[in-house]
Amino acid sequence: MWFRSKPGKNQKTPVGESRARPQVESNLQRVRIPVDLLQTGMRVVKLDRPWTDVPLLFQGFTLATSQEAQVLRQYCTWVVVEDDEERLAPVLSQIPLLKQRTTEPLSETRTLDQELPRAAESWSRTQAFVEKVIHDIEQHNDLELGVARPLIRACVESVKANASAMLWMTRIKNRDAYTAEHCLRVAIFTVAFARFLGMPDEDLEIAGMCGLLHDIGKLKVPGTILNKPGPLTPEEHAIMRQHTTRGHDLLNQDADLDPIIRDVSLHHHERIDGKGYPRQLPEWQISRFARLVSIVDSYDAITSDRCYRDGRSPADAVRILYKNRGQQFDTDMVEAFIRMIGIYPPGSLVELNTGEVALVISTHPGRKLTPKIEIVLGTDKQPVMPRILDLGKQTAEDSPTREIHSPLPDGAYGIALHDRIRQLIEKPVTDDS
Repeated sequence: MWFRSKPGKNQKTPVGESRARPQVESNLQRVRIPVDLLQTGMRVVKLDRPWTDVPLLFQGFTLATSQEAQVLRQYCTWVVVEDDEERLAPVLSQIPLLKQRTTEPLSETRTLDQELPRAAESWSRTQAFVEKVIHDIEQHNDLELGVARPLIRACVESVKANASAMLWMTRIKNRDAYTAEHCLRVAIFTVAFARFLGMPDEDLEIAGMCGLLHDIGKLKVPGTILNKPGPLTPEEHAIMRQHTTRGHDLLNQDADLDPIIRDVSLHHHERIDGKGYPRQLPEWQISRFARLVSIVDSYDAITSDRCYRDGRSPADAVRILYKNRGQQFDTDMVEAFIRMIGIYPPGSLVELNTGEVALVISTHPGRKLTPKIEIVLGTDKQPVMPRILDLGKQTAEDSPTREIHSPLPDGAYGIALHDRIRQLIEKPVTDDS
């Protein structure tokens, strides 16, 4: 993307403006703002990283289009802008509201049962795309990555309507199809997380593409290493780590892809402490989207069954992410992700203190231990008419007071998430959207 250059130092001031100019500049103010609050007309004078680390042709420019601001949002967390005090005042007033965004649950325009059919359809179509990419790489066919954009766009629309529907889909996992499903799950988590952070809607599609294609290089790693049931040797580890550069090379073959997608593929294993790979980048050189995807990538890898081990619980994954904040992961992003996903993510099966069994419908950032649930088994572990209850908003009518006693593995007491999804998809619903 090419931006206009700065006026040259020798450019003459138009006649009649020399006396007025100092008066105009006296009202200018330089402030540091989050990139999500950038507006056209603002003059960007400083980034949170060197200008050369962002695909901009010139240093210091006035934002003229939304595309220019979008590039900065992909790479930076904050920038310093120069503008008139009156124009900056309403922008600065939005900073507390932006921070508050990650303390509130994602908004919904459709109920879970309304959105699940569309979510399942989007999931299925996108999964078919990933499987085709795997086949094309194995057969050395040309990749058609551009067709992923409308698929991710459909996923974005579903997440915007009710994120829990798509997050339910991410809970259905096949150990033998880890690589393909992992890419799809990371795409969905990335879209939901980007929206939770308050990124503009126009960024969600590109964020989803970053998640979907971040691990494409693993498809070039020999299967004997990728699916090895035991520990890797140092030599095998070295080959496995090449997936970042291999993925970058694959994506470089498509000139129409946004540069940030290639950046994330190459850098999603870099670390905040500079000990990552492939380049051991320092913190300030790791793009915002790469930081985001690295958290989502690790969370899904920890909680998924692999050929060499069983997945760990979401609670374990959250503890690992939190422990490694500031070292491997961006601290603020980790804490925000934990608020979004909760201890019991949507789609989790849990047992209550009453002995009842329930599925988690959605979480609340301020109430990690008291999500909204759907009770499906009674105290005697027999099926009951499903009942939705928000554990954080119980009243006297909800006696006895219920709380989560323990998580359960999918399939416990005969309750499998994929069966419940099928029931809700086949159930006639009224579309009130």
